[in-house]
Amino acid sequence: MASAKNTICLWFDKEAEAAARFYVATFPDSSMGAVHRAPTDYPSGKAGDVLTVEFTVAGIHCIGLNGGPIFKHSEAFSFQIATDSQEETDRYWNAIVGNGGQESACGWCKDRWGLSWQITPRVLTEAMAAGGEEAKRAFAAMMEMRKIDVAAIEKARRG
Repeated sequence: MASAKNTICLWFDKEAEAAARFYVATFPDSSMGAVHRAPTDYPSGKAGDVLTVEFTVAGIHCIGLNGGPIFKHSEAFSFQIATDSQEETDRYWNAIVGNGGQESACGWCKDRWGLSWQITPRVLTEAMAAGGEEAKRAFAAMMEMRKIDVAAIEKARRG
């Protein structure tokens, strides 16, 4: 994996490699890179433990750092995945929620490591970009949802 100029570093307690492997298996345009082990003991681990994992998720270069339980993920950071159909929306949503994650509102969910994801059908993004009454109707419909229902957004767009 080529070294990127800008890389997102995601802090995990101790399961960065498991998370990276899940993301790579779930999303297209994803790949595993190097797995680096700690050369010595450190506050949250021992020499030889996985320290960092390089990976790409949906085209975004990332490093997973096993830094211990000090810092937790929050909704202040999320990956937003654009989808083209209900089938694609369902596939990603179900993969994340069904692997120990949890649902939230308006297309948001968390994976089992606490990282937030927005599974966002393009039809919703297009409705919001259209502005006016179409955007208002689509937004109102979205506010009632957990996983986004593409057919319901399309119906709201039409009024």
